Parts: sequence; structure tokens; C-alpha cells
Amino acid sequence: MTDYAARRARLAAQMLPGAVAVLPTAPEVLRNGDSDYPYRHDSYFHYLTGFGEPESVLVLLAAQGERPARAILFCREKNPEREIWDGYRYGPEAARTAFGMDEAWPVSELDARLPDLLADAPALYYATASNAALDAQVQAWIKAVRARARSGVTAPAAFHDLLPLLDEMRLIKDEDEQATMLRAGEISGHAHARAMRAARPGLHEYALEAELLYAFRRNGAQFPAYTPIVASGPNACVLHYNVNDRLMQDGELVLIDAGCELDGYASDITRTFPVNGRFSPAQRRLYELVLAAQEAAFAAIAPGRPYSAFHEAALRVLVRGMLDLGLIPAGKFDSVEDAIAAKAHVPFYMHGTGHWLGMDVHDVGAYRDLAQAEKPSRALRPGMALTVEPGIYVRPADGVPEAYWHIGIRIEDDVIVTEDGYRILTSSAPKTVEEIEALVGKGA
Repeated sequence: MTDYAARRARLAAQMLPGAVAVLPTAPEVLRNGDSDYPYRHDSYFHYLTGFGEPESVLVLLAAQGERPARAILFCREKNPEREIWDGYRYGPEAARTAFGMDEAWPVSELDARLPDLLADAPALYYATASNAALDAQVQAWIKAVRARARSGVTAPAAFHDLLPLLDEMRLIKDEDEQATMLRAGEISGHAHARAMRAARPGLHEYALEAELLYAFRRNGAQFPAYTPIVASGPNACVLHYNVNDRLMQDGELVLIDAGCELDGYASDITRTFPVNGRFSPAQRRLYELVLAAQEAAFAAIAPGRPYSAFHEAALRVLVRGMLDLGLIPAGKFDSVEDAIAAKAHVPFYMHGTGHWLGMDVHDVGAYRDLAQAEKPSRALRPGMALTVEPGIYVRPADGVPEAYWHIGIRIEDDVIVTEDGYRILTSSAPKTVEEIEALVGKGA
């Protein structure tokens, strides 16, 4: 079980002695009329508390002298009438015990209690300039503390952004996080396999989306981690296409980018396969090029290697293939490096080869070593989680062989950096040409 108290202690140890941190969860958001969007907690808040109710705030007081650090939760009070309509609420007392807090109070008392908690604190840590409502509350709290100056009370003299500290903590996944992400990857991989079995010409893209969503929820995931992309034919060349309403045609590929969220952690998988179960020669050439680029990227992942290394490895393979297949005119460049320097690949490959993954699909954490003046790509460390997702997207254009027009391919897996290399979390999603052709259209 995740030790949220240990995370809070680690954060408090990085704060100035006696400083205060304030971190609210996400608000509920109205969808329309009297219907809210499905509630989803704030990732930072949940990382430190495990508490999933809205209208909640964590206040963390760093140790000072003989006074130990304290964690205070502000949350909704018990309300039997509202619980009839909306479900169970912990209430402060039960939440304090269940989530290991030192104190818990009704959230309605937050504004009254914060000035006392901030009195004589040297600094306040919060998510600066990210939440207008919180910024306004902070101003009111500080103003209330300053009004007591004649009695010798001082307001915090320094204000620090809390999020960079949490970003660095969240970047390294512990064993519990890795186990959750592995299970999320397994669920999502089996969902992709289900969509492949269900695919056939004449279905709409949303039919495959329905297979994915069914498999996610049927296997315990609470949400899709993001809006699924089911992009057939030319739609696969639109990176963030998600309308998912086109009729899939015989002879086309369909690109599916979809992953579930399990217990607050995201998965992120992309697979591309022929709607009719058989790659054409042109489709297979491009598919195997992207697959080779992904293998080159995997080989570049290890502790101590720069984050940028796996993108560079994939890019070299892709550009070599683009030159060999005539997507990039070979006569214009003396080498792969020259073509990359000229950005000749950008019309066909315009994104990076991965991103951090965790509680958010594009998870937090700097990609560069900000402690060094030149800000080089940061070194990979065990426990970092990332995606590896090379692709190629060919739109009609002069000089581009017509056999490749409207082909979009991306292959994406989730990876944890280990002590001696990496571990793929999403191997349950079929990926080789042989695996795909043996599965597509065989029935969900």
C-alpha cells in the first residue's frame, strides 16, 4: 500500500523550517444543466494524500526546532442528506484516521484557520499562478496575518512554487506506482487486442472505440486516460484526431492511440494495423520501418543515458528509411545526419519519440538538467516512466511516392527505466506484423 505519509514527510523535509504548504484538490466542473463531468482528483493532491473527495485541501507544516511536521486535511463534513444523493463522505474525523493525517477540519473553516497557521511562518509554498481562486485566497490570508503586525505577528516573507518540488518527486516511480502502471498497461494492451479482433471493413471507428472502453472498465480501470484516437485511412495522419466517426474501408490502416487510467495512473499505447487484417507491401514497408525505429529507441534506454538519446536513435533509423524509400530525395543529402540537420524528416515525423508518464499522461518533470547552465538533456534514472512512440505520417505531396499517401503509423509502448536497462509495461498489445495479421478480424 502506498505510504502517503512518507511522501508528505519527504516534501516537508525540502521546505524551509516552519514553512507552510497549501495544496487543494481539483474542483468539480459543470458539464451542462445540473450535470457535472465525472470527478477526477488533482494529481498532486492525490499523490500526497490518496484522498479522492472534492472540496479538499492539504496543509503541510514543516518541522521547526522541537516541533515536528504536521499534515492537516480540510474536507467536507459528514452530511447524511447529501450522502443519500451523492454517496459516502468521510468527514474530517474518519478522514484523519483513514489517511494518516495529524489533524482534519471542515473545509468550511479553511479561510478562518489559515491565517493562524501562517502566522510567523517564514514562507508559503503553493502552486503559484496556476489557480486564480487559490491566488485570491492566499492574498486574503496574507492580508489577515499582516493586520496583526502590531501584536508582533509576521506574515510569510517568501513565496515558493510548490510544484517543482513535487514534480521531481513524482518523476521517480516507487514499487507501488510501478505495479499499478504495469497493471494499467496490461489492461490497455488487452483492450487493443480486443479492438484488433473486432476490426473489419465497413465498421465505424467508434465501434473500435467502444471495444476499448468496454475492456478498460470491464477489467477495473476507472477511466480512459485520455480521449481515445481511432484514426482510419487519412485520419491517421492527424496526430490528435479523435472524432472517431469515419467508416473504415478495405485496404486501409487504422491507428489506435488509447490507454486506461487505473487508480490514478495512466497508460498510453498506440498500435496501427490493417482494417482487413493484411498489410499491403507499402504499408508493411513503412510499418517495419517504424518498428525498427522503436527497437533502436529501446536500445538507447538505460540509467545514465540522456533522455534525448532514444529519440535520436529512433530518428536516425526513420530518416535512413525515408531516404531509402524515396520520401526524402536521397540526392539532396550526403548523409542521414545532413538530412536531420536540414529537418527534411519533419513533413513525415514532426513529434518527439516519447514523454514522461505517470499520474498524468504527459507527466510532470523537467526534461533537461536545469541545474547546469547549458541545460542538457537530463540523465535517465531507475524508476522513471516514459513512452516510446516513433511514427511516420505521409500526406499527399509532390515528389512523395503515391503508394505511401494517406498512410499514418505510430507504435507506442510504456517503459520503466530499471537498474540495468528498461522494462516494457505494455507487451500485452500485439505488435509484430505476424501477431497482428493473425489476430485482426478474428472476433472480439
